[in-house]
Amino acid sequence: MLSGGLDSATVLYLAKARGFKCSCLIFDYGQRHRREIESAKNIAQAAGCAYQILKINLPWKGSALLDRKLEVPQLKNLKTEKLKNLIPTTYVPARNIIFLSFALSFAETIKARAVFIGAHAQDYSGYPDCRPEFFAAFTRMAKAGTFGRCGILAPLLRKNKSRIILLGKKLKVPFNLTWSCYRGAKQPCGKCDSCYYRAKGFKQAGIADPLIK
Repeated sequence: MLSGGLDSATVLYLAKARGFKCSCLIFDYGQRHRREIESAKNIAQAAGCAYQILKINLPWKGSALLDRKLEVPQLKNLKTEKLKNLIPTTYVPARNIIFLSFALSFAETIKARAVFIGAHAQDYSGYPDCRPEFFAAFTRMAKAGTFGRCGILAPLLRKNKSRIILLGKKLKVPFNLTWSCYRGAKQPCGKCDSCYYRAKGFKQAGIADPLIK
């Protein structure tokens, strides 16, 4: 599952390093911009992997990533939202359940051994479908609802962003091709929480972000 962000890109290169022949599934789900889709395509090509773009429609929206009428929260509001224990408006309801279900169907069809996802629990933005207990439950469901030949692997789940970046550097992930910002401008906005966690991760890793000029 390749989103175009640095987490999923790192997982792709990690899977390749482990000897997997990877087929990338990219989701076009009506997100706010196409920048991440283009990034995902470029990353797949750089990794020498086949890719498919799956277009799905979530007409009920329910997220700032799908509904332009909703404002993408800025960094200045991040601590306030966390203190109130609110799920950010950038949460897409049940997105990982939907994406993993499609990916599992694709994987079974091509007789793949595993579905890789780049989710991680530490520093996540408050999304309930990025928690270890979610993946444990989904794995049990997948085994019960399929022939059980395909695993669900989230190798970054307990890593923080800086450790992911250091792993990506070791694997030679082309970070310059990745995109994390919730807005689709030419440069990252530096104001959304995704930009915040990315910047924090690069700083802690002691590595310069190639997207920041």
